[in-house]
Amino acid sequence: MRSSNLQMVVTDSPNTKSIDFSGAGMFTNSSPETRRVIPSILDGKTKFKIVYVVLESQYQSALTKACETINSGKEGVAVEAVGYLLEELRNPKILEQFKEDVSTANIFIGSLIFVQELADKVIEVLTPERDRLDAVLIFPSMPEVMRLNKVGTFSMASLGQSKSVIGEFMKKKKKENGSSFEEGMLKLLRTLPKVLKYLPSDKAKDARSFMMSFQYWLGGSPQNLESMILMLAKEFVGGATISSGAISEPVLIPDKGIWHPMGEKVFEKVDDYNDWYNNNHAPAAGIESKTAVTVGLILQKSHINTKDECHYVALISELEARGAKVVCIYSGGLDFSGPVDEYFYDSKGNVVVDSVINLTGFALVGGPASQDHPKAVETLTKLDRPYICAVPLVFQSFEEWQRSELGLHPIQVALQVSLPEIDGAIEPIIFAGREGVTGRSVPLSDRVELLANRALKWASLRKKENKEKKVCITLFSFPPDKGNVGTAAYLDVFGSIHAVMKKMKSEGYDVGDLPSNPEQLMQAVINDVNAQLSSPDLNVEYRMTVSEYEKKCIYAKDLEQNWGPAPGHLNSDGKDLLIYGKKLGNVFIGVQPSFGYEGDPMRLLFSKSASPHHGFAAYYTYVEKVFDADAVLHFGTHGSLEFMPGKQVGMSGQCYPDRLISQIPNLYYYAANNPSEATIAKRRSYASTISYLTPPAENAGLYKGLKDLGELIKSYQSLRENSQRGAAIVNSIISSARTCNLDKDITDLPQESFDAKEFTIEQRDEVVGKVYKCLMDIESRLLPCGLHTIGVPPSAEEAIATLVNIAGIDRPEDKIKALPRIISESIDRNIEEIYRNANNGKLSDVELLQKITLATRAATRALVQKSTDVNGRVTTVNPLFKQGMSFLNVLTGGSPLKKALSENGFNNVSEEDLTPLNDYLEFCLKQVVADNEVGGLLNALEGRYIIPGPGGDPIRNPDVLPTGKNMHGLDPQSIPTAAAVDVAKVVVDRLLERMKQDSGEYPSSVAFTLWGTDNIKTYGESLGQVLMLIGVRPVPDALGRVNKLELIPLEQLGRPRIDVVVTCSGVFRDLFINQMNLLDRAVKMAAEADEPLEMNYVRRNALEQAKEFSISIRDAATRIFSNAAGSYSANVGLTIENGGWENEKQLQDQFINRKGFAFNADRPGQMELQTDLFKSSLKKVDLTFQNLDSSEISLTDVSHYYDSDPTKVVSTLRDDKKKPKSFIADTTTANAQVRTLSETVRLDARTKLLNPKFYEGMLNSGYEGAREITKRLKNTMGWSATAGEVDNFIYEEASETFIKDEKMRQRLLETNPNAFRDMVTTFLEANGRGYWDTSDETLELLQDLYQEVEDKIEGV
Repeated sequence: MRSSNLQMVVTDSPNTKSIDFSGAGMFTNSSPETRRVIPSILDGKTKFKIVYVVLESQYQSALTKACETINSGKEGVAVEAVGYLLEELRNPKILEQFKEDVSTANIFIGSLIFVQELADKVIEVLTPERDRLDAVLIFPSMPEVMRLNKVGTFSMASLGQSKSVIGEFMKKKKKENGSSFEEGMLKLLRTLPKVLKYLPSDKAKDARSFMMSFQYWLGGSPQNLESMILMLAKEFVGGATISSGAISEPVLIPDKGIWHPMGEKVFEKVDDYNDWYNNNHAPAAGIESKTAVTVGLILQKSHINTKDECHYVALISELEARGAKVVCIYSGGLDFSGPVDEYFYDSKGNVVVDSVINLTGFALVGGPASQDHPKAVETLTKLDRPYICAVPLVFQSFEEWQRSELGLHPIQVALQVSLPEIDGAIEPIIFAGREGVTGRSVPLSDRVELLANRALKWASLRKKENKEKKVCITLFSFPPDKGNVGTAAYLDVFGSIHAVMKKMKSEGYDVGDLPSNPEQLMQAVINDVNAQLSSPDLNVEYRMTVSEYEKKCIYAKDLEQNWGPAPGHLNSDGKDLLIYGKKLGNVFIGVQPSFGYEGDPMRLLFSKSASPHHGFAAYYTYVEKVFDADAVLHFGTHGSLEFMPGKQVGMSGQCYPDRLISQIPNLYYYAANNPSEATIAKRRSYASTISYLTPPAENAGLYKGLKDLGELIKSYQSLRENSQRGAAIVNSIISSARTCNLDKDITDLPQESFDAKEFTIEQRDEVVGKVYKCLMDIESRLLPCGLHTIGVPPSAEEAIATLVNIAGIDRPEDKIKALPRIISESIDRNIEEIYRNANNGKLSDVELLQKITLATRAATRALVQKSTDVNGRVTTVNPLFKQGMSFLNVLTGGSPLKKALSENGFNNVSEEDLTPLNDYLEFCLKQVVADNEVGGLLNALEGRYIIPGPGGDPIRNPDVLPTGKNMHGLDPQSIPTAAAVDVAKVVVDRLLERMKQDSGEYPSSVAFTLWGTDNIKTYGESLGQVLMLIGVRPVPDALGRVNKLELIPLEQLGRPRIDVVVTCSGVFRDLFINQMNLLDRAVKMAAEADEPLEMNYVRRNALEQAKEFSISIRDAATRIFSNAAGSYSANVGLTIENGGWENEKQLQDQFINRKGFAFNADRPGQMELQTDLFKSSLKKVDLTFQNLDSSEISLTDVSHYYDSDPTKVVSTLRDDKKKPKSFIADTTTANAQVRTLSETVRLDARTKLLNPKFYEGMLNSGYEGAREITKRLKNTMGWSATAGEVDNFIYEEASETFIKDEKMRQRLLETNPNAFRDMVTTFLEANGRGYWDTSDETLELLQDLYQEVEDKIEGV
């Protein structure tokens, strides 16, 4: 018996009733007082105190009951107990109470403490009390928390640090099967006798006490927990008198099995369960076992142990009431792959389930600490059934979640939404809440009903014959207008739909009288391609009366607050609601209505979005309740459904995405390079995404005057030593460069009047080098050509540019060097030095870099050509070494890569260096030309599992390929990676160097924009940039998750800490709210650092604002802003795209009002409107900054970039009205560069809008391609509106190309008259708003063209 530090003492309970535990701005507002047990009568019993901290609340009820039973029992002990939910420790008042409770406790118990910042709080409180406490039991948690275990002489102080019998056992088991810590602990329990014999007797006894406690804990019932408490008291609390008969052995159910609430036992064999279910239960429940669909349910054993299974029973009852069978499995640990393999198949190996719901919320293999996604995907691929991962509320009560605008707690989003998505899970539906007082799980009836309906809908896709299935294909039209029907990023929509429907027809689907080509299909939907403006000219498939609408749409009345009574004026003829589209057999091709507020400037100003309009609701009501769709396919990136108002994640029945999609399985073709918005669609509209390729990329090349300029430079290279002719050519180069407007980029380019004869040869080289560098930036820029058609993989020729760029990136994690690096090392040069010199215009290195670039292209082409067939396609990749590197190969120059490099002047590259890269490129080539886009869709329509895969840039991450996968993002707690931070530091150093060079000083503050997709593609480079500016380093925790921070000392930083104002996109907010927390903590850390103000601009500015607003420095150091929850974008792009805005002030007000919601790590449960603080921070900005990370999406490809650009906003707010500097970081290649915004806009225009290769490629795609050209012009004008950084020559050359060329304008007019009219309107608007100065003749021509195109559209 151990002596106790706390003998039999009668103490008053802490006076907690007067303490206000409510936490404004917190997700969790529950109180530990609901978990406090105090013995009412002692009668001479020894009283001891237990404090426990748990992640989830299911132990609360069982522990409370166990303590009450002990207190009312006959043993000589009484127990006081209080429990804390881990999340409650964020509340400072509760944390203080926790410290007080631990200071008077005898025993501490913790479980699943896996949130780093909260684990730190537990460690801080527990460490000074550990030696005093009688026992400390920490069940699976962070390693540093586990090290605090103390059970007699047993501890885990060396866990993960040195060898021990237990530690070695755990490592061995993990190595054997990749098991999690908890799995290892379970295996240790089973083999305990073998392990204990290696320990000294006293340690063996104490180790046994710990492992017995863990068994009791896993047992979870009040009886097990009562025995655990009594055992601990008997062994470790002095003065406790407990009879031996009072402590029972652990009563445990099997480690894994099939459970059913009506079953008398847990079934360990599938045949025993089927026999009971089919012969006993099903007949009694009225289930037709031979024909019923079967839903597999994955349960958490702890809920069964603790009898906290009410939410499980509710869903089982709901499914069975609909005539479905269930198979409910659990696992003792958190690896469910074994039970899935064992129990979801019959004894003959046939799959018995039709769909699967994981009710634990965790990844299939691994818990909150570690996951094995490949093992999970392998298990689920073999099972091949739809896999839904529903989510029980853990940190919030039902009421807290319902009230929260953000929805599900960010920690749960990271652990129980993001991680299961990597397994291929879909539909994160909240199905259960936590009852605030008892902590017990309660089913949310409407969510349980929805979950059951959706699981059965997926299951029915397996049962129905294809000819009977009804599929709705939904198109988008944005901006709303007939010339825009079929809008989707880089997708030939009608060509793709036609290809998909042809394949569906061959698979037995009823597609009616399918038109013979895409053009006819388009006409069937929009009716008259020449009457492309007025919506009534779209084909009306169905007219829904107001009475039918109000009867079938249960939330119709809720929309009246924003839109008045139905039918309204959108998608309506004033009498009925109109459903646009065309039905072909059992396929309905429908046109999704618009948001509805595009033309209403006042609605665009709203900081929070309104509801959908009646026409939008009527469309989805028709799809579900009139057309009776078995599935809906949203076609292309992207529509409006997923961006409708509602919670960020964890929809309620009041959220509009949930209401609209209802119970229909939602399939969604999404561009592979846009995982962030795809993830929003997955979480908010329950989409199963199927990725598609963006179009093949090509080098932009040179054209017109730029091409002529390139020829002059070639001439100079051969004649530079000739003082007469060399100087004359330089004069011509200067003149041509000015004609091509390159003097805007080369600020020190000599005037045309200057004679190069006065230059030395070195000075001439410097001029030519800078011009050549500009040309090479344009020539080598990648641009997508044309539009992608679903199911058509790239040809061999089209694959080359992608592979060239894959070859251009170092991949140290795979021990693969980039080809430019291999080439440069073969001539004893460093590629970074070459990049740096070329960027500075050093002619010899510009020439060398171009030579390396051309050699890289030639080598990659040679590799592709050896696998190209006569049709120009890669059907099989012929590996180099399977062909045999024969003696003849060596004699003839080696591998195709080596031969090509030798032919291009690099003879010393070794085959040994090339081999790893060659193998990698061959693998990538296979992925580039593979195709499962149509296959992925057809699998989903047959109720099968869609293989998951990452989204992002296929050049940075070729695992994005092949397409046709269920796209996911990444674990949000994994970024920024160390490699991303390294790249970020390079960019920040170049940015500050450029700023210092241009203005002579560091910026006081930088306005930064963060995007979701960019951070997924780059693994958090821009996050790293923000941290590097502040001078804070991210540090991974013991599990590799990035959620710790440390200040970089000023002496190491070597410059001041730069303040930031970070504007996060709505998508970034939804996906990375944990990273917003990280950034806010970093800013506060810098602001609170006691450092000289001249070296800490964050602190200097925060102190000023603290004084200005009479707030604390922590609140003043609020720098992370975004939209209100459920709201997206500043709507500046929307306003510009639709026209009609009055002035730039309107745009700036929209930006301030919609993006002025602050995130505060001290109050993480809300986005708080802080407009004044936002403006105060912006007025201190000297520099605005954004990132370009992919060649596929640049500044004028989408409206997002200028929509979130605050350049003119800052200028208006600043006291001196001075416009801040604007820079763009370009990390699209290994040669990361920082350019001014105007330089980047010029580069973008030259490589796309003004480039024949781009616009001819688009025009070859017809109707959609013409629209893409107009979009680039409109987005260019957007930059004029928000930043004023568009040169006049861009508009002028665009008008020369598209307006003054009669043949070109006729092509545009015939191809898509609506898009051409929009182009003409944009030119006139740019002039009218003062962004473009042109001749009267040009304006007259534009006005005449406007009338001409209007007449054509109206059929005059």
